[in-house]
Amino acid sequence: MNANLAEITGFIDALLDIQNVADWPNALNGLQLANLGHVGSIGAAVDAGEETLRKAEAAGIDLLLVHHGLFWSGLEPITGAAFRKISLAIRGDMAIYSAHLPLDVHPALGNNALLARALGLAATEPFFFEKGRFIGLKARVSMPLEELVRRVEAAVGGPVKVFGGGPAQVGTAGIVTGGAGGEVSRAAAEGVDTFITGEGPHHSAIAAGELGVNLLLAGHYATETFGVKALAAHVAEKFGLPWQFIDHPTGL
Repeated sequence: MNANLAEITGFIDALLDIQNVADWPNALNGLQLANLGHVGSIGAAVDAGEETLRKAEAAGIDLLLVHHGLFWSGLEPITGAAFRKISLAIRGDMAIYSAHLPLDVHPALGNNALLARALGLAATEPFFFEKGRFIGLKARVSMPLEELVRRVEAAVGGPVKVFGGGPAQVGTAGIVTGGAGGEVSRAAAEGVDTFITGEGPHHSAIAAGELGVNLLLAGHYATETFGVKALAAHVAEKFGLPWQFIDHPTGL
């Protein structure tokens, strides 16, 4: 079965409110590369990197949904890796659609919402104001830090780096998936004693200790697999198409 590319991308645009969610300029949310208009299979991936595109082409993917798109590094000549990626996708008639903050913040399909759900954190509220809206979530909890760490590790399927500057008994946890570790002070100012994110710079570990905050770094890649999987599954069900996750961890 095939579906129409324009119909699918129009559905995603509306679902994620692509036009109204501000983002960093290089995100270029939406359809970044078209194909000839037919979609028979959908792929989901965190990054539109060369190896990911090769895996997607080998899997026969017609539409690849990603979190970090083709132009994340900014304007550059279409040579070298940039040329290889774009030419590979065009030769394979593979369209590429990217959703960064629109996917992070979605209340049902977003990275933050899905990670919070995986951790069993109910009654979340908006947290971490950025680009004109709250992009994270926070929740009141009552559990030992060790238990929360165990839950995060189970959710992301791997180890978590823990900088225990805060209380051993967690009272308020904040979540911003991806690379928000450099913003420990902002998290502390918004009243969380435990900040869960993907990665951060060296000084974030020091700041956590000085501010009395537990900092949990669960991996930039690992914390951002949730949204693209959920989006692909939702779109595939809507249009009656198969989908698969193209896994290519960065180790960060």
